[in-house]
Amino acid sequence: MSQRLFAAIGLPDAACEPLLALQAGLPGASWRPRENLHLTLRFFGDIDERQAEDLDLELSKIAAPAFELTLEGAGWFGRLEPHALWIGVGENPALISLQGKCERAARRAGLAPEQRKFLPHITLAYLDRTPVAKLAKFTQGLGTFRSGPIQVTGFSLYASWLSRGEANIYEPVTRYPLG
Repeated sequence: MSQRLFAAIGLPDAACEPLLALQAGLPGASWRPRENLHLTLRFFGDIDERQAEDLDLELSKIAAPAFELTLEGAGWFGRLEPHALWIGVGENPALISLQGKCERAARRAGLAPEQRKFLPHITLAYLDRTPVAKLAKFTQGLGTFRSGPIQVTGFSLYASWLSRGEANIYEPVTRYPLG
């Protein structure tokens, strides 16, 4: 039996409230519910139980300090056919280091290297036939968005599965403390 897993930083309620307040006024947007707001460090995909145990062991070995991050700016994936709207993360060497450690843990657990470049972000909405001009105007309005500092004291291994509704369900399986 396989599990769909990813490592991510969960967001505190204080960080989510301003993000939820942004979720209106964009045609074709399927806004992410509060419980789905997170910053993915590494998507692992569908892996079997043995590999999941190996991955958990490798992630538990990660040593890194706690740090702060800020959310700022906005953009989308799917340049001409947009499929996701996101809020960005300010430049942060500690975050990049943590992501690299998650990547190395995945490789030690026998997973293939991630092919995509890491772009730290929080997905606000999935998009369906959203006009690029409206999306550009919306994200331009979010260009000045900046959160207060968010304290990161750990990250989690999450399991993901499709629900009967529109949203995936994300459940933290194991938490790994930092600092």
